[in-house]
Amino acid sequence: MAEGAEILFDCEGGVGTVLLNRPQALNAFTLGMYRRFDPALRAWAGDPEIRAVLVEGAGDRAFCAGGDVRAVYEAGKGIAGDPDFTSTFFAEEYRIISRIHHYPKPYIAILDGITMGGGAGVSVNGACRVATEKTMFAMPETGIGLFPDVGATRFLNRCPGHVGRYLGLTGARLGAADAIYCGFATHFVPRERLPELKAALTGIAWRPGEERVQAEAVLARFNTDPCPAPLAARRDIVDRCFAGGTVEAILDALGLAALADETGDTGWAAETRASLLTKSPTSLRITLRQLIVGQGFDLEEALKLEYRMTQHVMAAHDFYEGVRAALVDKDQKPRWLPGNLAEIGEAATESYFVPLGDRELAFY
Repeated sequence: MAEGAEILFDCEGGVGTVLLNRPQALNAFTLGMYRRFDPALRAWAGDPEIRAVLVEGAGDRAFCAGGDVRAVYEAGKGIAGDPDFTSTFFAEEYRIISRIHHYPKPYIAILDGITMGGGAGVSVNGACRVATEKTMFAMPETGIGLFPDVGATRFLNRCPGHVGRYLGLTGARLGAADAIYCGFATHFVPRERLPELKAALTGIAWRPGEERVQAEAVLARFNTDPCPAPLAARRDIVDRCFAGGTVEAILDALGLAALADETGDTGWAAETRASLLTKSPTSLRITLRQLIVGQGFDLEEALKLEYRMTQHVMAAHDFYEGVRAALVDKDQKPRWLPGNLAEIGEAATESYFVPLGDRELAFY
């Protein structure tokens, strides 16, 4: 494809390579990128000359910072684009994520830099995820009036203890060691060794039926133990503070922990509580409900639930206000409606989980 394209495809040594090529936008996925990515994955799955797939981001800042929420915002507000974009974007994104999860060949993502939202979707749900010292992983959706999606119902619930709740509600940022601790990354390779790793993968003398074993052997050879995971040291307090079945219970537990200052990590509980209070109250409610309801879900169950939730969010207020404040006007002062948790009852929360009838997500 043309060098200036938003997503580039090549093949070398039996490896199909994908380069997310929007470095100025931190390689965020557009719908057009998904629509070129999906047929390439399908073609490579059936091509005997392609033995593995390697995905990375252009530039030195990001693997992929997410999906093109600005385009979703503009379509939903009637500013630009097809009004159906708010359903089409999520449906096509989620179907690609399902394809990646079930990919029949080794699928390797290089999480070198910022990895958020849609970037997590096309990496965490695949087989192999390589972190570097520049990895910064987060699911920050509650800060823009959304909720952690792209399969997060499943992968956040697979974190140790209640760490997934903490990450999903707060959008906390993780480095490589924590990403591995949570299961978001499978290997750690220093950035300076990535060219060597890629050369080793494309230099494999592939043997039919042994591709997964061969790819894993190369990754294991380059795998390095990162520094200890800060989250592991904080696991006890995270579990206690985020064990509650309501957002109010979590806030109360954080308040008590802050008063006791029992973590020895000055201000963590107070800062975490303050951070939660800046998020969309509706997003906090539905995210906690999502993670409770979705315990034990497989990926397709998770994506179907999340798609249902996206369509209710698209018909509400907070997503548009969150994107306005963060990306349009950039005043960082969202005016959430309702503005506090007390105004969001059980019925309002459950309304985001109501089935869509013939509009439910289907996988082909």
